[in-house]
Amino acid sequence: MKNLGAMMKQAQQMQSKMAEMQAALEQAEVTGQSGGGMIQIVMTAKGEPKRVKIDPSLVNPAEVEVLEDLIAAALRDARAKADAHVAEEMAKVTGGMSLPAGFKLPF
Repeated sequence: MKNLGAMMKQAQQMQSKMAEMQAALEQAEVTGQSGGGMIQIVMTAKGEPKRVKIDPSLVNPAEVEVLEDLIAAALRDARAKADAHVAEEMAKVTGGMSLPAGFKLPF
């Protein structure tokens, strides 16, 4: 029973750390870019877009498809950076313990 009590305490501590991490992820921002920085998208580490910056030289009605492709690429870059940030923070909370495949946390 002594081990069970210790495990419960550890689980409570991890739950508290997870809540802190989730709050921090809502505040952490990552910047994705494409076109050599001509398109920049800032989003939270939880994936909420915050800002989009487009170099004025790209605003050409004849090249809308290029602009659309660059925005999509910047979003993918920002999402990849957000995912990497989440993984890094998760490793800090779990002490490097990997989670089972397919295990999803509530965020």
